[in-house]
Amino acid sequence: MVRFPFASSLALSCLTALVAPLAHAAEPRAVIELFTSQGCSSCPPADKLIAEYARDPSVIALSLAVDYWDYLGWKDTLALSGHTIRQRAYAKTRGDREVYTPQAVIDGAVHALGSDKAAIEKAIRQTREHSAPLTLSVSIERSGDKLVVTVAASKDEKGQAEVWLCPISRSVPVTVGRGENSGHTLTYTNVVRRWIKLGEWSGKVQTFNVPLKDVKSDGIDSAAVVVQNGGVHAPKLMLGAAQIAVQ
Repeated sequence: MVRFPFASSLALSCLTALVAPLAHAAEPRAVIELFTSQGCSSCPPADKLIAEYARDPSVIALSLAVDYWDYLGWKDTLALSGHTIRQRAYAKTRGDREVYTPQAVIDGAVHALGSDKAAIEKAIRQTREHSAPLTLSVSIERSGDKLVVTVAASKDEKGQAEVWLCPISRSVPVTVGRGENSGHTLTYTNVVRRWIKLGEWSGKVQTFNVPLKDVKSDGIDSAAVVVQNGGVHAPKLMLGAAQIAVQ
């Protein structure tokens, strides 16, 4: 099990809760990654929209805080430099230079303005029609003191995909002290705090056992798993995903 390089900045602490016993049951219709920043004055509407999507059981909605607006006077308290790297890698893979906040990336394939629900829904439809994302069955459940991630077999996929586990904080209020959002208390939903690489998948059924101690830390109350084509430097289509609550 390999950690993404930027994971080391967040230390693990003791277990304070138990994982809910049920896995995310149905295959999601979309994975939405919102690239956002506490230093971005146009981001709060997108942050509210991703919270709305997080209440939709058919969507896995993730907030990825970036750090490139920190120079404006407020250091984002949730940002990971790896999220900036990931956002730029998406733009490179797509072949455009579209790196901005708030930016939503849908199923690893298409981007849209993160505060524009109509544009996001259009992107979801287009991706499903042309790319067939999230057709791979993925489950995550608790078994004793570990999480068990199972990725089904498929003869349709060629090449290798990567399997990543993301510990998440479902709701984080932040009072911004400086910068464009100074004086405002903003709430961030499904904040990705780390990325843990579980391994690779090449078409055969795979099962990964993840010790809870490697997932849990203060403020973590959920976890998502994604199976994605491409690699860290060239992320592509999401093949499957699942989420589990941590209480």
